[in-house]
Amino acid sequence: MRNRTIIIGIVAGEASGDILGAGLIRALKKYLKKVCFFGIGGPCMQSEDMKSWYNIEELSVMGFAEIIMKLPRLLYIRRNLVRKFINLKPDVFIGIDSPDFNISLENCLKKRGIRTIHYVSPSVWAWRKKRIFTLKKATDNILVILPFEKKIYDHFNIPCQFIGHSLADQIPLNPNKVSARQKLGIPHDVYCLAVLPGSRIREIKMLAHDFLVCAKLLKNNFPDLEILVPLTNQTSIKKFISVASTSVKYRILSNQSAWEIMMAADVSLVAAGTATLECMLVKCPMVVAYRMHPLTFMLAKHFINIPWISLPNLLAGHELVKEFIQNNCRPENLAQTLINLLNDDNNQHIVLKKKFRQLHYSIRCKADEKAAHAVLRLIK
Repeated sequence: MRNRTIIIGIVAGEASGDILGAGLIRALKKYLKKVCFFGIGGPCMQSEDMKSWYNIEELSVMGFAEIIMKLPRLLYIRRNLVRKFINLKPDVFIGIDSPDFNISLENCLKKRGIRTIHYVSPSVWAWRKKRIFTLKKATDNILVILPFEKKIYDHFNIPCQFIGHSLADQIPLNPNKVSARQKLGIPHDVYCLAVLPGSRIREIKMLAHDFLVCAKLLKNNFPDLEILVPLTNQTSIKKFISVASTSVKYRILSNQSAWEIMMAADVSLVAAGTATLECMLVKCPMVVAYRMHPLTFMLAKHFINIPWISLPNLLAGHELVKEFIQNNCRPENLAQTLINLLNDDNNQHIVLKKKFRQLHYSIRCKADEKAAHAVLRLIK
């Protein structure tokens, strides 16, 4: 292994996977002097010298209706990836999240003798539990980020390792809000709201306008309110501006990570997803909201059997943060809950931040290193 170039295939389908992939690549490069990475990744992975064959945004779809609309293109990309990886013969393939795309890809590659890892478990504890058996056939190992997930795979004797989340390692247990504000030029004596409408274009389309209407309602109560909107790329920025259509003043920030901005905020309004985990890790009180295509929501209601969708609530096993989904996701509902958090009449912040810190500690496990060692064990 030492005298040859190791080839690693890796596919991430969205921004959160891009962050995990970049951390894994960095860790692997410490142990492998001659290594090349090929597949699909975003700017974070590409900055670590990974060769991406497609734009990561092509895989960034969610929901039944959305996937159906893009299915022909997704199938074309998957067929092409199978062909490319079979010709390339990587030492190991890693699929990061995006289970509907990656698990079938992993299955095809494993049948052809390529060792595979799936990084980030699909939500088998919430719906489509039979995917457990598909994963058993398709992968040599599963890397899970939530503590309770390992027990599920252990029950079925499926190789699995709990590694925590790399963001929990990166973000300090005791975030420095004063320093975060200084970095962004925010006065210490004003209220600050972080607005995160999601990383996918469809999420921004569904949520951006109502999120800013909510922000405007908040500003009526807190006139000095600073409104910060972290967005990752120009496509997201253009979509946000096009659907926002409200007179409230806000700042779009694209050069800082979302968690750095939430660290500076007093409260955050967050689309369900990885951003809720980031918000928890920086100990910022939040309101979680989500809206999806009506067909997707109708099917989800029928199949999904969990009471919460945000990662803080799932990790806690009870409601820590308020969630407003679909028809309940209305500006006045969001605004009133955020106002209550800002007023903090019942000292909610102290209790909330203490619990956030406990949850942070539970997933702070040197994830990048553990993921790298799991990959190294599969390389012959």
